[in-house]
Amino acid sequence: MPVLPSPPPNGHVESDCRGVASVLARVGDKWSVLVIMMLGDGPRRFNELKRMIGGVSQRMLTLTLRGLERDGLVTRTVYPTIPPRVDYDLTELGRGLSEPVKALGTWALTHLPQIQTAREKFDGEGEDR
Repeated sequence: MPVLPSPPPNGHVESDCRGVASVLARVGDKWSVLVIMMLGDGPRRFNELKRMIGGVSQRMLTLTLRGLERDGLVTRTVYPTIPPRVDYDLTELGRGLSEPVKALGTWALTHLPQIQTAREKFDGEGEDR
């Protein structure tokens, strides 16, 4: 079992929890998870990511990439070509997150049938509640 860090000496557990919650909100967002998984194999261009991640709108992908860049997980490199070429890549921090995210994605794919069965059962029983 993992060892959790001890509470901070200043006793500000609540503010620390809020900080952790904001990080988990970013890295736990479904689009962020998918972007991190796709960038795990190396840099990608915007349209390449959009094609690989089915269902994401251009606006949502833009917002997701900006958020990941703001948090230091992704870099955006613009090449001075015509038209300009823009690549997105994981930073060292992002690569550190890539392995747990891939494990989560693999777990989700492996257990999807069981989860779908449980949902159907729950929804069927919901009429009796």
